[in-house]
This record gives sequence, structure tokens and C-alpha cells, in this order.
Amino acid sequence: MSINAYEDIILGSFANFLALSNKIGGDVATQAQFVKEAFDAQFAFLKVAAASSAPSNADLQNLLKPTSDKISTIQSFREKNRTSPFFNHLSAVSESVPALGWVCVAPTPGPYVKEMNDAGQFYTNRVLKDWKEKDSTHVEWARGWIQTLTELQQFIKQHHTTGLVWSGKDKPVTGGASVPPPPPPGGLPPPPPMMPQADFSATGGVGDDRSALFAQINQGADITKGLKKVTSDMQTHKNPGLRSGPAPYKAPTAVANGTKSVTAPAVNKPPTFTRDGKKWLIEYQKNNANLVVENAEMNNVVYMFRCEGSTLQIKGKINSVVMDSCKKCSLVFDSLVASAEFVNCQSVQMQVLGKVPTISIDKTDGCQMYLSADSLHVEIVSSKSSEMNVMIPKGTNGDYTEQPIPEQFKTVVKGSSLNTTCVESLG
Repeated sequence: MSINAYEDIILGSFANFLALSNKIGGDVATQAQFVKEAFDAQFAFLKVAAASSAPSNADLQNLLKPTSDKISTIQSFREKNRTSPFFNHLSAVSESVPALGWVCVAPTPGPYVKEMNDAGQFYTNRVLKDWKEKDSTHVEWARGWIQTLTELQQFIKQHHTTGLVWSGKDKPVTGGASVPPPPPPGGLPPPPPMMPQADFSATGGVGDDRSALFAQINQGADITKGLKKVTSDMQTHKNPGLRSGPAPYKAPTAVANGTKSVTAPAVNKPPTFTRDGKKWLIEYQKNNANLVVENAEMNNVVYMFRCEGSTLQIKGKINSVVMDSCKKCSLVFDSLVASAEFVNCQSVQMQVLGKVPTISIDKTDGCQMYLSADSLHVEIVSSKSSEMNVMIPKGTNGDYTEQPIPEQFKTVVKGSSLNTTCVESLG
């Protein structure tokens, strides 16, 4: 029954997701093929679990390796295609596909899948927002992926409530050695963690710690037998000298080969300014105030990565621009079809001369946005960011009114739901 139920997901909501991915095509279809291979690998693993008894930790690692490798491939594909026009699609899947690691989670694999589903919600919401008025196929695609993970959670709740069930009697047959996942692409941040695998070394790992924890909890009243008695010389009210508290913490000085170790400086790579088809790649520029993108077309994408103290001007109307891991940089552009995005940036500025539908700010500290009279209907989406200010034009004399974007929120419980409101600054 468990195998049939999982097959129903593959032939139902997941098959619909694959069909919509192929309809969209491009990077979405390519990544969907990797996702299909990951689900097929897990399907084969579940068949082994249904016909076998629980294996040793080493054998379990080998059995999980095909699924783990596919998850690594999916996440690496997303990192290698950060300038893709479907980057939100790739990120939605990449952030949530570790849900397939539920087979390593106990005793709550169902809620773990929901956590992974929620982890990708930031990007699925972007897809829904960006495409709801352009192409309903993308909207159905996002809903299809969410539905697949939702059905996976329901499947786990029904057949593997407290963890993966091994239903057979014989030990599973395994082969091959475990190989660590490939390193992340050079120059890009590492991908999110993959499957939450336990430490399978002989000295014990996460699984052993969990087992020990639950064994202690199950002792009931006997759990207090291991506690030490507090004697009179340990009581602070009888010994004032014990009330002084701990000394202030001082970070230890690392010493290597008799000398103090120094943090290695960031690797400096040569600056690049290239065009690859529809993509403009601007990387590792430092203190360059004359970066200009000209003769760009409406379907072009500009990607600015690891630049510092530089200014980029985009002439003409393009699709979108992404500023990733930049510091003290400025961006000036005419108009965008889709959005301007700031990710992992520090102290950046942006000015739009024409129109921009959406501005996205993620993990950024310090972002000044100068709007034009034609861009007052812009939607600004922010997450894990601070010091964000919007400059709204006032009149025609070039003056601006500065408005901060809220960073603090207050949440109260109302019945069975939550109500969240912004906390206004009193400064």
C-alpha cells in the first residue's frame, strides 16, 4: 500500500508538475528532469525498504546516495544559473527539494517536509506574483510543485508517521561506496544543506544522540535519579562569593606554528564585463564608476556579482537586473519589464528614471531606492534586510521625501490565526 500510494503521487500531481515544466521549457524543463530522477531514486529506495529489514548505517548511506546526489545536482544547477530569467522557478525547487530527506528524519518526518515546502514559499510567491497576469502556466506550475510536496507530507503521515518503516525480513543488498557531494561552483555561495543525513561513523552521530535523548525521556520519574544533590557549600545565599558571576568572555587567540593565525583575505578575481547572449555578466568590479550597459534589448538580463565601490548605468529598457553580494555600489537604469533584485548586498543605492514593477531585497543591509514619478506603483518585497529607505519624488524640482521600510513587526494571536502589523519607528 505504501508503494502504491507513493506511485500515485508520481503519476498524479508530480506528473502534472513535469508536464508544466516541459511546457515552460528552458532551464525549468532541464531542472525538472533532475527532480524526476530524484523522485525515481527515492521510489526505488522505498521499494527496498518495503521488502527489507533495517540495514546498518553504512549500508543505509549507500542506499541513500542516489537520492542525495540528485538533490546536489538540482541545487548546483540553480547556483550555476543565477542569471536565468527563471531563477525564481529554479530557487523554489532548489530550496524545497531537500524534503526528500524525510527518510532520515524521526520521529517527525511529516512536519519536516512542511518546513521544506515553506522554505521554498518565498520563491513560489515570486513566481505567482510575476506571472499571474502574464502566463497562467507558470502559476499552475508553482501550485503543482506545492501540491506535490503537500501530498508527500500526507503520504508520510499515513504510512511513515514516526519515521521510515522497514517492512521486510532480509537485509537489503547494497553496492558501491559513498562519495561526498561535489563542491559548490567557484565564486558562488554554497548551496543550502541537502538531506539531513545522520553521522554514520562508528563513534555515533545524530541518530545516536536522538536515540539517547528519547531513552532518557522515557525513563519517566527515574530521570531524576541521575541529578546531583546541591550541598550547602554550593548555595549562593550561604556563600556570597559565588554571586560574582562569570568573567567576561574573551575570544581565544588562534595560534598556528607558534604564530598568530590571520584570517585569509578574500580571493581577488579579475573584473569581467561580458555579454553572453541575453545575459550581461558584470563581476568583481572595484571602484569603477563608469560601468555602462548600452544597446540592450527588452529580453536581456543584467547580473552584477561581487562588485565594490562601483556604479552601473543601464540605458534602455531591459527585462531585469540582479545585484548579488555587492558592496557600496550604485545602480541607475531607465525602465525594467520585470524586477530589480538585491541579494546579500551592503550599502547599495538604486535610481529608476522610468518604470519598474517590482523591487526585491533579500539579506541586504542598507538599500536606498530613488523612485521616479512613473514608478510610484512599484511593489517592494523585502526579506531579512535592514536600513531600507525609499525616496519618493516631491514636485518637479528634484526634491525627495524619504520613507523607511519597516523592519520590526508585532504578531498577536487572534483565535486560531496570527495577526502581524508593522511597528512604527518612534525615532
